[in-house]
Amino acid sequence: MPSGKVALIGGTGFSILKDLIDVHAEEVETPFGLPSAPLVHGTLSGHQLVFLARHGEHHIIPPHRINYRANLWSLRESGVKYVIAIAAVGGINPRIEPKCIVFPNQLIDYTWSREHTFFSEDLSHVTHIDFTNPYCEALRALLIKAARNLELHTFESGTYGATQGPRLETAAEIEKLARDGCDIVGMTGMPEASLAKELGLCYATCAICANPAPGRGAGEVSMDDIRANLAEGMEAINRLLREVL
Repeated sequence: MPSGKVALIGGTGFSILKDLIDVHAEEVETPFGLPSAPLVHGTLSGHQLVFLARHGEHHIIPPHRINYRANLWSLRESGVKYVIAIAAVGGINPRIEPKCIVFPNQLIDYTWSREHTFFSEDLSHVTHIDFTNPYCEALRALLIKAARNLELHTFESGTYGATQGPRLETAAEIEKLARDGCDIVGMTGMPEASLAKELGLCYATCAICANPAPGRGAGEVSMDDIRANLAEGMEAINRLLREVL
């Protein structure tokens, strides 16, 4: 990996990276409030890492209440250049099965009312970022190469549909997302990706399919199945991250 500190943002099912050494936590304040949790600094494979629990230390912050601006700002201020976002998602594309790892290259934002930009107050001019390609292709390439080396079950591109949550989607909503071209669905992909872009961070998502999206499987979505799939899938994510580093 090119030089620069790496951050991991952990979502549902991913609490902290195994084998992290020299660990210490840092409480951080930002102009936008407190991040979801203290930043956990450590070393893995000789590389400095910063870990941030997206939903808080005890996983109690729902997707629409996450302080995404404070999270990304705190990482940038700690010297992070690369952000790997771990996310649990539902599979819309029938080829994306539970426990499959997806590296999306596009996204569609269906969220609303979230604080989604740093460029809203005290401006000298209106600022627009180019968001044609929402993810960092260099970091995506590293993730894909590492997954190939490990022969993991992956889907190397796709469109992430970001929904509001915290409820799961209806079957009709998933059909709409499928018609729009979405391959996976999650609740935290935005505004995390665009805020990272505003700060000049190299950001990519590593998504684990926890379940078929509503209406795509047999019957209702089972939380027990989601937990079981995530437990197995996150083991593969841990192997992947070590390989990347």
